[in-house]
Amino acid sequence: MEELISSFETEITEYGKLVELSKKKTPIIVKGDIEALEKLTEEESDLTSKIKNIDNFRIAKTVEIANVLNKKTEEMTLTNLIELMDTRPEEQKRLADIKERITSVLGELKKVNEQNEVLINQAMEMVEFDLTLFRSLRQAPETANYDKRAYNTGTLLGGGGFDASQ
Repeated sequence: MEELISSFETEITEYGKLVELSKKKTPIIVKGDIEALEKLTEEESDLTSKIKNIDNFRIAKTVEIANVLNKKTEEMTLTNLIELMDTRPEEQKRLADIKERITSVLGELKKVNEQNEVLINQAMEMVEFDLTLFRSLRQAPETANYDKRAYNTGTLLGGGGFDASQ
């Protein structure tokens, strides 16, 4: 049980670091600093890999505890584990504290990531707007030429640049 609690503690610490990285990402996204964003993304990737390893260890310990208690692994949620520890109030309190802290840190991470997602989407919309604007500046308007069936032929006027030979 001590190893499980320790893995939760470590996981909460690592998620806290991930929250801090996500918070650092917000001004970088606003500035549009691609190089800094790439560097921060690499750090995030390393951290999430570390969290995944801790998570795998925690899952293994949960399976061990489920086997000892003769419970199904799927039933071994943190909430159920807290209820099962009613004979061990000290560990029950520590698990309840862990549940509260992990819920808090994951909620904060979700909030920051949602904010960053909105900023990235806005930046992408702005890039798309700029590209559309540049494309339209390079294209000349269509002429009002019609064929004998009254269909627009859609011919474009000149290339849109200044021709000094004219």
